[in-house]
Amino acid sequence: MSENITIKHLAEEDRPREKLLLKGRHALTNAELIAILIGSGNIEETAVELSQKILANYNNDLNILGKLTVNDLQKFKGIGEAKAISIIAALELGRRRQLSEAETKKQIKNSRDIFETIEPLISDLQHEEFWILHLNKANKIIEKERISAGGVTGTVVDVKMILKSAVEKLASSIAVCHNHPSGNLNPSEADIQLTRKIKEGGKNLDIILIDHIIVGDKNYYSFSDNGII
Repeated sequence: MSENITIKHLAEEDRPREKLLLKGRHALTNAELIAILIGSGNIEETAVELSQKILANYNNDLNILGKLTVNDLQKFKGIGEAKAISIIAALELGRRRQLSEAETKKQIKNSRDIFETIEPLISDLQHEEFWILHLNKANKIIEKERISAGGVTGTVVDVKMILKSAVEKLASSIAVCHNHPSGNLNPSEADIQLTRKIKEGGKNLDIILIDHIIVGDKNYYSFSDNGII
């Protein structure tokens, strides 16, 4: 066959677009949803089969898929730049939707609230970033702020800059957060020492450090829950 196999060549009951119209979006598999995005496969595979191959290559994990670059996706036969961009854009929209939902929860009551607020911002990154949540007396978020960004294994954090920012935002308390791209949630000795410095420095300014959250692979480690703060 000399031309690309398109969704039109599939049996009607297997066409993702038609299936979505007839049965609703929840009836579609992840591969079928991706097939709608890419539209066509290659001379050997339908769009659905190609999508299944892409997903299988990453253990059917959408979290991993969301971290891929255009170049990563273009390694698959039948995925050009335009199709790769479509996949990445769709996954980014999903991430932003998650972030938008988190924004509706302004008050921080526990470590899970902190995680749900910051996770959409840093979970999929391939480098470390360090963020602060500035909170008022009611533990409602005043502002989320990125303090630093670094490499795969770490980022430089200045305690003075953290406390200076908290004072400028008139924060009554803060929560600090950073990600581990490796997925290893265990805090390093440097993480522990940094947390203690922030806590002690905040005491002198009447700013309470309520928690330090490490994010990795859709999960988190809380210094507060583990008795370090």
